Amino acid sequence: MSQNTKGAGLLISAIGVVYGDIGTSPLYALKETFAGHHPIAVTPDNVFGVLSLVFWTVMLLVTVKYVIVIMRADNHGEGGSLALLALVTELTRGYRVYYPLMLLGVIAAALFYGDSMITPAISVLSAVEGLEVVTPTLTPYVVPITAVVLTGLFMIQKRGTGLVGKLFGPVMCLWFVVLAVLGVINIVHAPHVLGAINPVHAAAFIVKHPMMSFFALGSIVLAVTGGEALYTDMGHFGRFPIRVAWFLLVLPALLLNYFGQGALLITDPGAIQNPFFRQVPEWLVMPMVGLATCATVIASQAVISGAYSVARQAIQLGLLPRMTIVHTSGEEEGQIYVPFTNWTLYLAVMALVVGFQSSSNLAAAYGIAVTGTMMIDTILVAFVMALMWRWHWIAVAAVAGTLLLVDLAFFTANIIKVAQGGWFPLFIGVLSFTVLTTWRRGRELVREQVKKLAVPLDVVMRALGPNVSRARGTAVFLTAATDGVPPALLHNLKHNQTVHQRVVLATVMTADTPYVPDSERVTMTDLGDGFHRLIIRYGFMQTPDVPAALALCKAFGQEFNMMATSFFLSRETYVPSLNPGMAHWRERLFTFMTLNATRATIFFKIPTDRVVELGTQLEI
Repeated sequence: MSQNTKGAGLLISAIGVVYGDIGTSPLYALKETFAGHHPIAVTPDNVFGVLSLVFWTVMLLVTVKYVIVIMRADNHGEGGSLALLALVTELTRGYRVYYPLMLLGVIAAALFYGDSMITPAISVLSAVEGLEVVTPTLTPYVVPITAVVLTGLFMIQKRGTGLVGKLFGPVMCLWFVVLAVLGVINIVHAPHVLGAINPVHAAAFIVKHPMMSFFALGSIVLAVTGGEALYTDMGHFGRFPIRVAWFLLVLPALLLNYFGQGALLITDPGAIQNPFFRQVPEWLVMPMVGLATCATVIASQAVISGAYSVARQAIQLGLLPRMTIVHTSGEEEGQIYVPFTNWTLYLAVMALVVGFQSSSNLAAAYGIAVTGTMMIDTILVAFVMALMWRWHWIAVAAVAGTLLLVDLAFFTANIIKVAQGGWFPLFIGVLSFTVLTTWRRGRELVREQVKKLAVPLDVVMRALGPNVSRARGTAVFLTAATDGVPPALLHNLKHNQTVHQRVVLATVMTADTPYVPDSERVTMTDLGDGFHRLIIRYGFMQTPDVPAALALCKAFGQEFNMMATSFFLSRETYVPSLNPGMAHWRERLFTFMTLNATRATIFFKIPTDRVVELGTQLEI
C-alpha cells in the first residue's frame, strides 16, 4: 500500500471518528439558541448577531485554541486531559502548583465522562426528530428508534475503532459535503448574511441585548461541543490528518451550513422550529433523516473512543483499578476497546434518552461538562506555554488569558442551566472525581503501609542459612515497592522454609510519557545470592505484559523459561485502621473497587497455571 493511499485512508478514518460530534452540531445549535429555554426573537439583527457569535466562537475555541495551540501540547503524540495532565505534572514537579494542577486534570477527566454520556443521546435524538418534520404522527417512535440505533452502536464497539472509522469515514465525508451544499443553496437566497462574519454584529448584539446574549452563549456553545475530541482522539490518528480534515472540509462545511440556516431564518422566521431540516426540500427530508442518523452515530463514536483512551490513561496513571483492555488492531496501538467503560456508557445513555425524551430537554444538560473541560485545558496548557515552549510571560498572558476569558464566559452561561438538566453532567463529574481520587488515595495508603511493613532485603539474605532450602527454578515476586522484600516472599519463606535458586523482585512502573520503547523497558540489578531487582517501565498508553518484559532480560544475561518460572502475587485484604487515612465510606468504596478489579494475572498477561497467590492483610 502506497504512502498516499495509506494517508488518505487515515484521513477518511479520522473524519469518521473525530469529527462526528462537532459535525452534527448544526442539527440543534441554532434551533436551541433561538427557540430553547431562553428564546430569542427571529429578527435580521438578532440572526446576524447570533451568526457572528457562532462564527467567532468556532474560530477562537476550535481553530485557534485546539487545532493551532493545544494540539501542539501533545505528550509524545497523545492528547486528552490526562495526557496533558501527565505532561504538566512532569513540568511542575517540585512547584507549589503541582497538586492543584493535578486535581484540575482529574476534574477535567471526570467532566469528560459526563460529556461522553450526553453526546450520543442528544446527537441521535436530534437526528431522529427529523421524522417529526415529515409528519407529527411519527413523534411516538422517536425515542424507540433512537434506543435501537444506540444499542447497535455500542454493540459493534468490540470490533474496533479502526473498523468503525473505515465504515463511517465515507459517510461522514458525504455528510459534510451535504452540509456545505445545503448551506450554499440557502445563502444564494440571502447572500448578505455572509456579512455576519464581521465581529461588529456580535459586539452590537451583546451591547444592545446584554442579558439575552448572555443566555444565548449557553446555546451557542453547542456549536463547538466536540472540539475537545480533536485533542482527545489525537493519539488514534495523529495531529496532521486531524488538522488537514478540519481546514479542508469540516470547518468550511460547518460555517456554510450555519450561515445557510441563518439565511433561511431571515427569509422564513417560522423555520425556527427545526431550521436544519426546514432547509431541506420536502422530497429529501426522509433520506436526510437517515443520513443525519448515521452522522450522529459517528458523533457518538468520537466521545466513545475518547472515553476508552481516558479510561486506559486513568488506569495506568493510578486513578482507576485494573480493567480489561482489548487491543482491536495489530497495527495501531491506540485502537482499543474497554468493555466496562462501553457498557457503563450505554446504560447511562439509555437512561438519558428515556428520561429526557427530546434533544431540546437534553440541550439544557449539555455544555457544562464541555466548557468546564475546555477551561481546565486552557489553564493546563498555559503552564506548557511557559515551562515547555518557553514563551514570554506577556505572550502566555495574552493567548491563554484571552482564551480563558472566553471559556469563563461560556462556562458561566451554562452554569445557570443546572436546574434545567445541567445537574446531570455535574453529578457524573462529582461521581467520577470521587472514584478517581478515592482509588488514587487508597493506593497511596497501601504503598505507605507496605513500606512500613517491608523488611530490608539484606536482613532476609543474612537470615538465609543451611535450614532454608533452595528450590530449583525461578520465582518472580511482583511488588509495587522498589526496595525491601515483598510480603509474598516473606510468607513463602515463613511457611515453606524455601527460596528458589533465582529470585526476581519485579516492579511494574508507569512513566509520564505515553510510550516507552523496548530498549528502555527493563532495568535489572544483580543483588547477589541469586536475587535480582527488575524494574519494568510502560507508558500510560501501553498495556503491561510481564512475560514479554522478561524476554527482554536477555540483554542482562538472564533468560526465563516459563515452564520453570513461578509468579508469586500478594492478594491484599484491607481492614480499617484506628487512624484511617480517609473517610470510612471511601475505604469501603476503595475495597469494593479492589474486589472488582481485573485480576493481576490477566492484566499483566501472566500464565495462570504459573501463579501462586498469598494473602496479606493491610490496614488503611
